[in-house]
Amino acid sequence: MSDDSHESNGHGPEGPEGHEHVPSRQRTRFPGISSRAYEHPADRSALVALRRLSGFDTVFKALSGLLPERSLRLLFLSDSVRVSDQQFVHLDAMLRDACHILDLEKVPPMYVNQDPQPNAMCIGLDEPIIVVTTGLVELLDEEEMRAVIGHEVGHALSGHSVYRTILLFLTNLALRVAWIPLGNIAIMAIVTGLREWFRKSELSADRAGLLVGQDLKASMRGLMKIAGGNHLHEMNVDAFLAQAEEYEAGGDLRDSVLKILNVLPRTHPFTTVRAAELKKWAESRDFQRIMDGHYPRRTEDKDTSVSDSFRQSAASYATNVKNSKDPLMKLVTDIAGGAGDLGGRVRRGFGGYGNSAPGEAPPKDQPSRDDD
Repeated sequence: MSDDSHESNGHGPEGPEGHEHVPSRQRTRFPGISSRAYEHPADRSALVALRRLSGFDTVFKALSGLLPERSLRLLFLSDSVRVSDQQFVHLDAMLRDACHILDLEKVPPMYVNQDPQPNAMCIGLDEPIIVVTTGLVELLDEEEMRAVIGHEVGHALSGHSVYRTILLFLTNLALRVAWIPLGNIAIMAIVTGLREWFRKSELSADRAGLLVGQDLKASMRGLMKIAGGNHLHEMNVDAFLAQAEEYEAGGDLRDSVLKILNVLPRTHPFTTVRAAELKKWAESRDFQRIMDGHYPRRTEDKDTSVSDSFRQSAASYATNVKNSKDPLMKLVTDIAGGAGDLGGRVRRGFGGYGNSAPGEAPPKDQPSRDDD
């Protein structure tokens, strides 16, 4: 524990009475922490790539002035329950605690919206708004909910809410203009880029949630519940993480292509993948250094080189590709390494041809497709 740590009981130093069921435990806080401390390298590189997308700056500037943010705020104010010291008191205390731990000076307004689908989001252009659904509040216990609120506060600290708001707007706009010939092609190109970044930003926010909750088991339980509902007695963390391992390494190149197609329309990474990524980070030296008080400060952000950040992101991607067990990524590594018999490797990757067993080359007396 650092000297800056504080005792948090889920309601700030002076937790209100009537919520003694919230576990009381010590949590480390991180004064002046920069979002760079927990941001996933893929989050930063995806955002850099998005900003380089042709036409993005023009669309971004135009939408910044057109998006009905006032309407959005009025909608939640009029048709949801605003979290405060009088409504959803335990959530209000956890929100303030999360902002205290990550040193976010202005506490974002948070609303509970009636929706059976478990979900949470942080949106807004000028100022972030956090929204959680009743389905999520009813699904998670206190410590799991604390990690989710920390997740959303992480989005706010990283400035993710601006791009997430634009994604929501553009997705709706693309549906409205879909009937116009070629009308939504440019929009969908930007939406696709935004979704790629959105998925990576979730990995960053998961890390922020762990920094706030400081309970990996609670983070894992929350992700398992989002995937399988309120049936923890029927689930097992090790088996759940084994699914992520099987998902990454299983199948052949056809499965790799299907994985890409399956994830493209999604805004969030697959839940088992998120759990595996978070566990890997929790066991890393980077996480331990943050917990020990060694992390980049916001005061240093202005001195950060964009090109250095991009190089770090590119290096992270290269390492991930090299270490990946996915058949397509392994093929990419082989190509980059100048591996011989590329045609044979591709054939084996797609399960062989004719009567060949998966992973085997055609019989020697049978001409290969390369000879056609």
